[in-house]
Amino acid sequence: MRAIWMVVVSLLTLALPLMAQEQSSKVELFGGYQFTHLSPSLNANGWNAAVNGNFNRWFALTGDFSGSYKNGGHMYTYMFGPTFSARTKRVTPFVHALFGGANVGDGGDSAGAFSMALGGGVDVNAGSHFSLRAAQADWLMLHSGGDTLSKNVRVSTGLVLRF
Repeated sequence: MRAIWMVVVSLLTLALPLMAQEQSSKVELFGGYQFTHLSPSLNANGWNAAVNGNFNRWFALTGDFSGSYKNGGHMYTYMFGPTFSARTKRVTPFVHALFGGANVGDGGDSAGAFSMALGGGVDVNAGSHFSLRAAQADWLMLHSGGDTLSKNVRVSTGLVLRF
């Protein structure tokens, strides 16, 4: 019986450093500028916003929303998926795979599409509740009505708030 208590006390003692690790934020909000290049030669400017629900230091579920505008036309995307991060004190590099939909229109007409974004970026930490998204780059694929546009890129930068 005494041996069992020694094992339990030893395991609890060894587990203390693990419990003392810095906790990551549960929610992250991102908002910023987005540049979008759609093939073959359309460049648009707009906004990008995202919310991350962090399950631990390296895994989150992301909801990503964006709007791009050019000459009276628009493209709105809404995508969801996993994000994997490697958090350090100074920077947080991440990768994500996002899947969802898009609404593309010009003037009065608009059409829906399947959208997918694969990419990642780097956040430069400026405290425990604030960081600058130095860059986020995504390969963006759109599929609608049998047509697939796969040579698209979006690049974003902005601010991240952590709660």
